[in-house]
Amino acid sequence: MLSVTLLGTGNPLPDAHRAGAATLVHIGAKHFVVDSGRGVCMRLAAAGTLPINLDGVFLTHLHSDHICDLNDLITTHWIMSRAPTLLSIFGPVGTRGVVDAAMAMLGPDMSYRLAHHADLTWEPQLEIREIAPGVVFNDDGVRVQAAMSDHRPVEPTLAYRFEHEDTACVVAGDTLPCQGLDELCTDADLYIQTVLREDLVRLVPMQRFIDTIDYHSTIEQAAKTAARARVGTLVLTHQIPTPAPGSEEEWVAIARRHFSGAIVFGADLTEVTASI
Repeated sequence: MLSVTLLGTGNPLPDAHRAGAATLVHIGAKHFVVDSGRGVCMRLAAAGTLPINLDGVFLTHLHSDHICDLNDLITTHWIMSRAPTLLSIFGPVGTRGVVDAAMAMLGPDMSYRLAHHADLTWEPQLEIREIAPGVVFNDDGVRVQAAMSDHRPVEPTLAYRFEHEDTACVVAGDTLPCQGLDELCTDADLYIQTVLREDLVRLVPMQRFIDTIDYHSTIEQAAKTAARARVGTLVLTHQIPTPAPGSEEEWVAIARRHFSGAIVFGADLTEVTASI
C-alpha cells in the first residue's frame, strides 16, 4: 500500500489556508516526511500521525520554506519519546550545518526541559545523512532512491523515489525538468511536483517574483515530464502563485493539454493512494 498526504502546499508567501512545503509518504509499514515547511507538525496531527511515528525525514533542498519547521519536528519527536529514539534526517550536502544551527538555536529550550523533567535525560537523538544520488534507504521492503534535480542556483538539490513491492511515488520538490527527474519518474504510480503558472507570475510587477520562473517547473513542464515517464498520476503541489479560490480546474486544464493520465490539484491534506 502506498499513499501520499500533502501536508503543506503553500509557497513562501504566508497563506491562511496553506501550510509550508511538506509531504507525508506512507509506504509499506514506513512513514516518511519530505521537507518540513511551516506548520508541518500541525498538519501531521491533522493527517493522523505525529513526528514520533516517522521513520525518516527527507529534505529536497535547503530553501527556508522547505526547512523552516525542521526544528519543530526535532523538538516534538524528542519530547514525545519515552526513551532515546533516533530521528534520521536525509538531505543534500549542507544539511548537517542546518541541523547543527537548529540544535544551537534549541539549546536554551533543551536545557530547560532537561532541568525540569527527571525522566528526560537525553538530548534529541539525530542521525544526519548527507546523501548523493543512488539508493539511500533500503529496509523492510521499502527502497528510497535519490537523484539530482535542477533548482540552480540552489545546489545540490534532490528528488526522491519511494518504492514498495510494485508501487512507486516520486516527490520532486522544486526543480526544472532534468535527466535525474525523468529517470526517477519512469513508470511511477504517483509524481508529486511543485508547479508554477508562468502566465500569472509574469503579471506581478516585481522582478524578484518573475525570477522564480527560471528554476521551477511550469505546469506544462511537469505534465510533459509525467507523459515522458508514463506516470500514473500527476499531483500538482506547492503552487506558485497561490491559486485563486475556484481556479483549480484552470490549473488542471493546462496540465491536461500535455498529459492524459490522472491529475490531482493539491490542497493541504489532500491524500492520493496507489494500490497494487
